[in-house]
Amino acid sequence: MEQKKLLIITYYWPPAGGPGVQRWLKFVKYLPDYNIQPIVYIPENPTYPIMDTGLESEVSDKAIILKNKITEPYGFAAVFSKNKTKKISSGIIPNQKKQSFLEKMLLWVRGNLFIPDARFLWVKPSVNYLKKYIQENNIDTIVTSGPPHSLHLIGLQLKKELDIKWFADFRDPWTTIGYHKALKLSSYAEKKHKALEKEVLNAADTIIVTSKTTKTEFEAITSKPIEVITNGYDVEKVAKQPLDEKFTLAHIGSFLSERNPKMLWQSLQELIAENTAFKKDFRLKLIGATSQDVLDTIAAFKLEDYVQNLGYVSHQEAVEHQRKSQILLLIEINSEATKSILPGKLFEYLVSERPIIAIGPKDSDFEEIITSTNTGVFFTYDEKDRLKELLLKYYEDYKNHTLKAHAVGLQQYSRKSLTQQLANLI
Repeated sequence: MEQKKLLIITYYWPPAGGPGVQRWLKFVKYLPDYNIQPIVYIPENPTYPIMDTGLESEVSDKAIILKNKITEPYGFAAVFSKNKTKKISSGIIPNQKKQSFLEKMLLWVRGNLFIPDARFLWVKPSVNYLKKYIQENNIDTIVTSGPPHSLHLIGLQLKKELDIKWFADFRDPWTTIGYHKALKLSSYAEKKHKALEKEVLNAADTIIVTSKTTKTEFEAITSKPIEVITNGYDVEKVAKQPLDEKFTLAHIGSFLSERNPKMLWQSLQELIAENTAFKKDFRLKLIGATSQDVLDTIAAFKLEDYVQNLGYVSHQEAVEHQRKSQILLLIEINSEATKSILPGKLFEYLVSERPIIAIGPKDSDFEEIITSTNTGVFFTYDEKDRLKELLLKYYEDYKNHTLKAHAVGLQQYSRKSLTQQLANLI
């Protein structure tokens, strides 16, 4: 049987680091097992905010990679401030009260002139390039992966001009995502975003989303079929890690200003004051970009002496820390808009055998996953006493060498299983 060709249009690809790369990198790895030939279209000269060259070895040798030049306005903006531009392009929005004039200006430009995002200049050249390639290579199915949602506009135009089947894959929502409100949108820009979102959702043959809440949100905008294919975990080649000797709580990934659980810092401060042994054993590991607001709050609760701030590490090192830390922290912004967020690291956390402490808004989609897999405990932002009790219990388990997660039902989230779900859809 002849292989089916699938053209995948994505912005994030190795050597880019961060969570945006993992989803399609892993789908591409397993699609050939289901008789699908992945053809991946990526920018030739992208401006990636995070780099991880270690991921390049994970690119399937069965994939065909197409590259085309991109013009990115962030390159011009970096003339003013490379650091601030890099942070904004990676999604770290500065606290509104502490934004400098330059940060305010960059956010206004990002929200009002770069619609839907800073990769909008790649749409036209990509359509011209891919239209020819699709026709010459008899491709009948494409996938666009966003954000950046400009890539869905490439799919939209190709759908209008060619007889193809188009899947629009949303790793995150569009107009309801947490940072959307921080972009200082004019009413014109707000309407333009919503109009483009609606057009994409109604033009694609099938929408793919990563959570049930996003599916429900999109069902209010379109009657097109919507499939939930979550992110997942892969079998990582990581040597067995000896557990940290200290009682480590590790947060892995971007620690944004709004993800700042004061009830956690207060609980830890009280336990240090009340329990001499806890004070001696406790450490807080911050792995990834941490906002200054979070660091300032940690200092305000007198916890800075217990912090190991390791900054960004490679994906391989991040997985190692997941396996050896005593407890893993998963924290989401306390907002209606973040209930649908299922961070990619959640699924890696699930297979780490380390208990997860998760904090987020009530009825978060990740609460259901953590509870059903028996991998940790979920808290809302107003459950400080219950959180403190659990921290103490986990500390006692740590002292007794019995601290461990006992996961159930994880197979459904393996990258191989999820790719089979995708292949059946295609």
